[in-house]
Amino acid sequence: MFVKVCGLRTAADVDVAVSAGADAVGFVFTDSVRQVSVDEARELAAGVPEHVLTVGVFRGVPASRAGELALAAGIDVVQLHGDYPRAAFDEVRDLPVQLIRATSLTAGTELRTGAWGEDMLLLDSPVAGSGERWDLSTLDSARPVGHWILAGGLSPDNVADAAAAARPWGVDVSSGVESSRGVKDPGLIREFLEQARRLPTA
Repeated sequence: MFVKVCGLRTAADVDVAVSAGADAVGFVFTDSVRQVSVDEARELAAGVPEHVLTVGVFRGVPASRAGELALAAGIDVVQLHGDYPRAAFDEVRDLPVQLIRATSLTAGTELRTGAWGEDMLLLDSPVAGSGERWDLSTLDSARPVGHWILAGGLSPDNVADAAAAARPWGVDVSSGVESSRGVKDPGLIREFLEQARRLPTA
């Protein structure tokens, strides 16, 4: 099971996630209690080993600008989160980064990973970063295809049940490993990774 720990802001949190076995660590570049600057992200990313992906999360930022910021920070992956059109992915496709298309599940959501040129698809709750769960039963009639990541309200306590219901390729956590909003808890990060590592990959 691919595991991404998102919304990291300190070197200590990054170290815990990496040592616990995370496949990717995420840095939020847009307005949020978890936001980091380009300089902060560059410093954090510099300490991440090559086998772990560094992901820049962008919402409400023009795709071309997101690409510029990611390159300046030395980030491996650009995650365009929210209502980005297909054309936005065209703007960054030629950059030396991987792409994540992150969105909530609606009747019109394209569920084939790679359909817009992305490497991974992430399905989140309608209110990203809120810790809110969403109705996973909607996946019964709309099953994603390819490398897709489940996000939205996951925690050490529920990731096993959520993964069993959704059968994702990977999982993403942020608020579910925090002691307070925006403050990561090392113990919860380790516990989440321990639980997620036991899960089979769909």
